[in-house]
Amino acid sequence: MKISSSQLISELTTITQQHIQYVETLLQKTDQELNHRTSENSWSVLECIEHLNLYGGFYIPEITHRISSSHSTTKTTFSPGILGNYFAKSMLPKEKLNTMKTFKTMNPIRAKLDKGVLKKFIWQEQQLLVLLEKSRNINLEKTKTSISISKLIKLKLGDTLRFVIYHNVRHIEQAKKVLLAV
Repeated sequence: MKISSSQLISELTTITQQHIQYVETLLQKTDQELNHRTSENSWSVLECIEHLNLYGGFYIPEITHRISSSHSTTKTTFSPGILGNYFAKSMLPKEKLNTMKTFKTMNPIRAKLDKGVLKKFIWQEQQLLVLLEKSRNINLEKTKTSISISKLIKLKLGDTLRFVIYHNVRHIEQAKKVLLAV
């Protein structure tokens, strides 16, 4: 797969803007609706969003650092790496949401959460929009980022952006399904 770097950034920007708009609508929901679980071990809407905040807590500073220290110039096309493409694609939800184990440190189940979780997510997504815009000026292949599970593994920035935003897609869809069950 080869894609225009500009087109990739535009697509990821659109998805991120949609996530902000959706989570802003959640601010109108009651705490009871936002904390509802469909089963004992499933996540509530707020837990889905807090999970994304926990990942954002790693990736926003990591991407910021890598963009600010990059000396590469824009490349018109982006070709994903094998590992990065695998990670990114594995995050996209399937028709029947495939469950995945999450790391204990990234699992917010049974945490006491309120709408501050939503406001934090919106803030992080706004930061991500800034980073997406800045990434237009650098090479998405040569600029590499660490990943949350190991600082030894580095992915192309374009793959990291895809992974983070597709991971958001996955859990926003999960939150929507939880809300439908309320």
